[in-house]
This record gives sequence, C-alpha cells and structure tokens, in this order.
Amino acid sequence: MILHRMTLAEAERLPRWRRPEALLYLMAFAMPMSFATWTALLNNFVIEAAGFTGKEIGWLHTVREIPGFLAVGVILVLWVMREQTLALVALALLGGATAVTAWFTSFGGLLVVTLLSSIGFHYFETVNQSLQLQWLGRDRAPRVLGRIIGVGSAASLLSYGAIVLLWDRLGLDYNTVYLASGGITLALVVFAALAWPQIEAPHPQHRHMVLRRRYWLFYLLQFMAGARRQIYVVFAGFMMVEQFGMKVSEMTALLLVNFAVNMVAAPAMGRALGRWGERNVMAVEYIGLTLVFLAYGGLTWFGWGIVVAGFLYIADQFFFSLSFALKTYFQKIADPRDIAPTQAVAFTINHIAAVFLPAALGYLWAVAPDKVFVLGAGMAAVTVGLVMLIPRHPAPGHETLLSRGLARPAE
Repeated sequence: MILHRMTLAEAERLPRWRRPEALLYLMAFAMPMSFATWTALLNNFVIEAAGFTGKEIGWLHTVREIPGFLAVGVILVLWVMREQTLALVALALLGGATAVTAWFTSFGGLLVVTLLSSIGFHYFETVNQSLQLQWLGRDRAPRVLGRIIGVGSAASLLSYGAIVLLWDRLGLDYNTVYLASGGITLALVVFAALAWPQIEAPHPQHRHMVLRRRYWLFYLLQFMAGARRQIYVVFAGFMMVEQFGMKVSEMTALLLVNFAVNMVAAPAMGRALGRWGERNVMAVEYIGLTLVFLAYGGLTWFGWGIVVAGFLYIADQFFFSLSFALKTYFQKIADPRDIAPTQAVAFTINHIAAVFLPAALGYLWAVAPDKVFVLGAGMAAVTVGLVMLIPRHPAPGHETLLSRGLARPAE
C-alpha cells in the first residue's frame, strides 16, 4: 500500500509536499470532508427521513461512541499493521460508510452504518494523534497542531460552504451529498497511500497496554473532556433543529461560521499555547465552556432567541477547538515509547461517559432540556479545578503540581 520505508530524519529531507507534516495536513483535510458533512446533515436527516426524537438520537450517539470506548483495540491491530497504514485504512472506512449513509433510513440501518463510520473515525483519530506527537518536535508541536486544526476547519468550511450554496440552488438530496463527500475522502486516501513513504518514527512504540500512575491527571482530564463533549456533540445541534426549526441550509451556514472562526483562530491559539502554556490555555477553555453551558440553560429560562443560541453554538465550538492543549501536555510528560498505546488507552477513557451519557441524557432532554446543559456546566467547572494542577512547565517527574520536586517515577 505504501511505496517504501524511510526514517523520520530522511523524510524531513523530501520535497516539502511529501514530508511527514504535509501528510498530517492532508489527512486533517480528508477526514472532515466526510465527517463534517455527516455532522452537518445528521440532525435534519434523522428527523426528516427517520422521524427521530431525542431518545433515538441519544441511542444513535451512544452506538457511535462505542468504537471510541474500544479504541484500546488499536494496540492489537498495531501487531499486524503499522500506524500510518492503519490511519489510511480507518480513513477509508469512514469515507466509505459516509458515502452510503443515505441508503439506510431505518433505526437499525442507521445504527449499523453509524457504527462502521465511527470505527473508521475513532481508529483514525487514535493513530493520527499518535503520529502527530511522534512526528512533531515538542518545540514545534503547538504551532503545527494549531495549523492542523486550521486545515481541518478549512475542509469543514469547504464542505459546509458547498452545502449552503448548492443545496437549494441545485436541489441536492442527502444521497448525492453523502456520496460526494465520502468519495472525496476515499480519493485522498488513495493519493496519500501512493505519494508518501512509510515513515519510521525515531522511538519504537510499545505494543501492549500502558497505564502509568504518573499519567493520572492526563487520564482524568481525558475522562472529563469526553463527558462534556457529549453535551455539545449530541444536544447543541439537535436543539437548533428541534427547538428553533433550523433548515439544512441554515444549520450548515451556522457550522460554516463556526469553522471560519476556527480556521482563523486555531493557528493563533497554537502560538498562544506555545507562549502561555497548557494550564492557562485549558483554564480559558473550561471557564469559557462553563459560561456557555450556563447560557444554554438560559435559552429556556429567559426565552432567548435563535441569534443568542447561534452565538453560543459558535462559542462552544471555539472553546472545544482549544482541546489540542491536552495533547501537548501529554507529549511533554510522556515517555516517547508510550505515545501510541497511551493514546489508545486515552481514547477509551475519553469515551467511557460517551457510551452511556447520550442515551441517559436523551431521556432527561425529553423532560428538562435545560438540566442537560446545567450538568455540562458542572462538568466544565470541575475540570477547571483539575487543570489548575498542571505545572507551568510539565515534564517527566513533574506531571502535576502534586509531584513537584519528586524524582521521576518508574510508572
């Protein structure tokens, strides 16, 4: 599948467009072409084509998160497949499943195709994040990760822009858009497989599960990030369609603004991360999310309209984009050989709440939507306290403020 093998140092001497960083940018562009389109159309599609209510959408997202919970299985796959190859195979599965989504309009059919696309998405994200931390030096990682998020936002912007401009004008339907977006991702995967060598990272990765006591804060932050993420992913967009009646073109226009903001802001956030450090950036992220979730509840309490709801939706996504600070925190405290297995474990930890929370909150949503967002605000507030335990300059042996001055532990 890949042309030949090359060390990371050798790959850095290739033409700029064939270097490891360029492949990370390409994959960052290819993934949202499918996933962003799926996200943009999902709430309208399931309501119009399948008659979903809050209960069904909760179960769909629970099923979607199961592969994330089982992401630790990546460790087993890496015994027979290299990370770079697995990233492309998973990306192809995401593209293929997205392409055929509109063929399934029953509850069971949508659960199956969602499960397949989710396997592709979560396994890709697991190994992609591992490759980012292995291929990027610690001094460059914050800036480059910010650019990678910017590239992904640009892909989402392109996808959403096409839907906004062409959905009504050309009379597009769900099948056409899903087929086109999935096909683009598949084409980019083929190009990546043919154009880039197999890149050997300088530190061979452990191929067994890694759980180290000194990573405890990273694990806990991953759990809290996964829990509060469900509030946004599952219910923020659903609210815009269910309570405010937004059409496909209107919902996509909102997402368009969302990613336009991120495309511009993410590189700047990467530079800010390099200057101010993970603790300060993550504190801003979670304080902002606490206020946003409380304001979501205010939509019900005070009868705020769609303009305020749209502003909160954009602010929510902006704060969510700062989550790459957690990656660089781990990069600074990790043994380089732990990166791949720990990213797999972290993805599983991140999705523990995701397996049960969407379905459970779906029932809460049916009786008290504002309580869902109050719960999200509580999660974000607790995480602010955890973030305060991150040192200004985290390093092995200095993973938290509680480990200050202690010798580096073996585990």
